Amino acid sequence: MKLAVYKEILKRLQGREREEFTGIAQHYRVSLHTLMSIYSQDYQKKMKKTHQRHHSLEAIDDYFQRYQARISPDTMGTVLLRIAKEVDLAPSLLAKIILERHLALQAAESEPPARSYVNQLLKDPCQIPDPVLANEVQQCILNDCVYGPVVDSIRHSVGFEYENKLKRILEDKGIAFIGEDVMRAKGYDKTPDFKLEVPIAVDGHVVNWVESKASFGDEFSHRTYLRDQFWSYWNRYHHVEYFLIG
Repeated sequence: MKLAVYKEILKRLQGREREEFTGIAQHYRVSLHTLMSIYSQDYQKKMKKTHQRHHSLEAIDDYFQRYQARISPDTMGTVLLRIAKEVDLAPSLLAKIILERHLALQAAESEPPARSYVNQLLKDPCQIPDPVLANEVQQCILNDCVYGPVVDSIRHSVGFEYENKLKRILEDKGIAFIGEDVMRAKGYDKTPDFKLEVPIAVDGHVVNWVESKASFGDEFSHRTYLRDQFWSYWNRYHHVEYFLIG
């Protein structure tokens, strides 16, 4: 994808509802998966930039007061979704903030509740004792397309699917390789998805290993993967990588 088209798509996505994404994807002739990946990456950058503002004590108090002022048995799980839109925060992230404050107040403790317990409730809101809050949290998770346990599960499944797809491609082409599990068993500390037993040439480059990333490869992602993974692979296994873009 050309950089100009990528920037145009980002601009087009600003302020759009998810229902409009299909039309945008068709207009630019990209898959909905690719468009969602572009949107998610950009949205995550935005959330990281505003993290401190949303998690200050003043902001947390404000959000919780808004929730308490509006909540009632008849709100049907829409209060947190509306607040999230007002303050421009991902619904699942807001739900976590409100849940943590609620649990702390219920326990009358100064220490925040254990992260593992909060994550357990986010994965299964039915375990939240307050039924109104449970419904609010559930709706936030179901209506969040970037954060939350549902999105995490989908992302994990897609990543696994693309790894299997890459494995089938290598097998179909008769390219010998060893996978991550075998490499770990042999004592490798840094493991790409597949290390080729015999290097191959692709577009004039020698390829020793292959890494699958089921996401859109924007400039920021490339820099991040290079820093966190690819340079360590390159130092150990030499030369370039090829990875699959969703």
